[in-house]
Amino acid sequence: MLYQNPPTANPMGEDFNYAEAFKTLDLDALKQDIDKVMTTSQEWWPADYGHYGPLFIRMAWHSAGTYRIGDGRGGAASGTLRFAPLNSWPDNASLDKAVRLLWPIKQSTDRKSRGPT
Repeated sequence: MLYQNPPTANPMGEDFNYAEAFKTLDLDALKQDIDKVMTTSQEWWPADYGHYGPLFIRMAWHSAGTYRIGDGRGGAASGTLRFAPLNSWPDNASLDKAVRLLWPIKQSTDRKSRGPT
């Protein structure tokens, strides 16, 4: 299962320029979107004390903890916490909620950086 999406693969294609795509982002709007997500509690997963900051810190900690010093794989940069088998590990319970909270921002950012599809 791990080899379906090898670390060397680029899902955006060979000619995609990350630096140019980054320049097209409205960082002020992105910050506002993130702030809104962090402070808008959802019925399906209420925020602790009205803020999702602790949940996102936990997600970042667990994601960084997947890094393997032996072969340099894993870690927060790869986003593998979203996929099997990591998303089913007991230590990562409920982190799918953090991913779900951030998903609309990712979708919005993708549309802004890639243009209409």
